[in-house]
Amino acid sequence: MDFFSLMTQGGIVSQLVAILLLAMSVASWVVILWKAWLLHRAGGDVARSTAVFWQSASVEEAREKVAAFDREALVLPLIAATNIQAGGTLASAGDKSQQLTRVLRDALHRVLHKLQFGQVLLATIGSTAPFVGLLGTVWGIYHALVGIASAGQITIDKVSGPVGEALIMTAAGLAVAIPAVLAYNVFGRYIGRIEADLEGFARDLRELLAHKA
Repeated sequence: MDFFSLMTQGGIVSQLVAILLLAMSVASWVVILWKAWLLHRAGGDVARSTAVFWQSASVEEAREKVAAFDREALVLPLIAATNIQAGGTLASAGDKSQQLTRVLRDALHRVLHKLQFGQVLLATIGSTAPFVGLLGTVWGIYHALVGIASAGQITIDKVSGPVGEALIMTAAGLAVAIPAVLAYNVFGRYIGRIEADLEGFARDLRELLAHKA
């Protein structure tokens, strides 16, 4: 009995578990590769964009220069949010400092949501994949023992093979979970650094424009 025979004989539950683990693995690796590319670009872009901003003569000039460096649109939304239009709504009520605080906070939340995208999926896969694999193992062992019992004489060599193959499902669950957990932790550190840079820039931008007001 090989692993694929075990999947066939294990029934619909074992097959669904195997398919689910495969789907979770593919989804996690797609997110891992995409976020690694995104965060690699974002880290450098934020540093260059903020440096260019402070070296510009005006906000309008800075907006044009930053557009050439901010490929992931992480800094530009903060600059664009400061273009507050006068009006008779509650959004335009209060002094300039309060308005800047509100619009920069909202823009920062949208930007951080883009950076955080995919983290929940990685955390979910990392925490549930081992249990999904364990379910496949339990079900595989159950069917293997039932098959051995129905065959009549039970010996160690007849038990060890099917049970050992069923344990592969647990190993598969760990193989899916470990990269997701590691990526979640590593990406969390990178996101934290970029988030700190963006929050500092938003705070400095608010102080600059509120002072000019």
